[in-house]
Amino acid sequence: MAKTTKLTLSEWDTLHNNGPFPLKILYKTKLESPALMSSDLDRYNDAAQEIQSLITEAKNKNEGFRAYGSAWSMSKIAHQKDRMHFNAHMNTYFSFRNQDLHALSSYKAENLFLFQCGNVVKEISEKLAGHGKSLKASGASNGQTIAGCISTGVHGSGINVGSVQDYVVGLNLIIGPNPGDIVYLERDSKPALNNVFVQKLRSRVIRNDGLFNAALVGLGSFGFIHGVVIEAQNLFLLKRYVKELKKDKAIELAQKQNFKDFDGIPEEVKSNGEANLPYHFKVFVNQYKDNGKYVVEFMYKKPYKLNYPDPFPIIKKSLYRDLINLVVGIGAAVPASIPVFINLLKNSILPKVDEVSIGTLAETFWDAPYQGPAFAISFGVSHTNGEKALKILSKVSIDEGPVPGIFAMRFIKKSDATLSFARFPITCMIEIDGVLWNEKKKLGTLNGLSKKMIEALQNAAIPFTMHWGKNADWKFSGLVNHMYGADAKTWRKYRCSLLSDDMQKLFSNAFLKEVKLDKKEPSDPQLIQSLL
Repeated sequence: MAKTTKLTLSEWDTLHNNGPFPLKILYKTKLESPALMSSDLDRYNDAAQEIQSLITEAKNKNEGFRAYGSAWSMSKIAHQKDRMHFNAHMNTYFSFRNQDLHALSSYKAENLFLFQCGNVVKEISEKLAGHGKSLKASGASNGQTIAGCISTGVHGSGINVGSVQDYVVGLNLIIGPNPGDIVYLERDSKPALNNVFVQKLRSRVIRNDGLFNAALVGLGSFGFIHGVVIEAQNLFLLKRYVKELKKDKAIELAQKQNFKDFDGIPEEVKSNGEANLPYHFKVFVNQYKDNGKYVVEFMYKKPYKLNYPDPFPIIKKSLYRDLINLVVGIGAAVPASIPVFINLLKNSILPKVDEVSIGTLAETFWDAPYQGPAFAISFGVSHTNGEKALKILSKVSIDEGPVPGIFAMRFIKKSDATLSFARFPITCMIEIDGVLWNEKKKLGTLNGLSKKMIEALQNAAIPFTMHWGKNADWKFSGLVNHMYGADAKTWRKYRCSLLSDDMQKLFSNAFLKEVKLDKKEPSDPQLIQSLL
């Protein structure tokens, strides 16, 4: 049987020290040993029974229950004051055969994999590589669990790929303590697995596009995500260039996405004069220093081959891997003095570079070594509003601070997930990352900074979203309704129809209450019917 360690604690914190937050009990469940239970499927189903017993325990105590993986989020979205479950030891996985697929499936069995909730991106990449496969996209680093990634909408920067949740084709949820409370969700418009395999998961199947899209970015509140079925692809390489571009050219690319006409990387210009389209495009912006240039990162997708130069010597020493690492690297000499740090940013530009490397997705978006006090605020806007929004947010960061952090812009494809922050045809994610400061030293507050930024975008009539896993003034009045409109109510309707009243309460938390997504909606059985 799976074994759970039960720890009595008084507090819990995120990886980046954005707490601490109060906590009563922490659970850690480990799968039964393969020596005692040889079938991975049996070990998976055994773990589901164990989770249901923990849900029963929490229900009987009238307390909340919430799962988390790597504690990567900087908001308190993962936190539950009563009982939390650490998922990372639940990390088995399955591949599929043709006979496991639905008769109407358009997927290839060789590309489908079910990963248990605790698998981190790094583990998944290693396991997929053994099959000659790769994830389609990941975040800027690889330490998050797959369940955590999709719950908050981790986005990476795949312009034509989308966020992590966008290659998920099935969700195995535990929505209560009873035998019928394990469900498998997928789209009715694009089924993946057949009922015979779903029954092996001791689950009932619901094929329903609306329900699936609502649960995709479920904020940890649609039940316990036990397994995630993803569509992978063949291994590929990313050729990465980090260059300086004139500011107006970088902004033109950001605004117009006219990459076919960009001749700034001769190696990526075809014989007909048309340039290749990048897989990834990112602009680094130091708002404290204007030298007329921006540092820009391009990545281009290449066919996989065995003999390519080792990318790690370049990637290891690159400042331009993760924005938090970049800021911390610049300020490393003055970690205790934020004013000196700000002056350093004002009197310097981002380091000049001309980096080129090639590697797989997993090698390129590699380990993020920095762990400690940090903040990150991230807004999503239409790429056509990117320049205007960047100017507004940069001004706020200077006027309200100055803030010990710098900006970057990344670009992602629109998501079908109901509450994805990638709501625009091409979403420009404008992020400011930095180091936490002592708010008692007259430098303003992080929450106050976020509030001013929200107000500034509202006053400029720029539609926006915010990254669920990042810092924000989440109590800002009407914020979620402003960002998502009727979709917020739609999400609540699906949640209230799928979960019983007591499970809605059990899987809720302070974050959900702050953003008003815990609000009750009438249950509608029609919403959660299987449509195929």
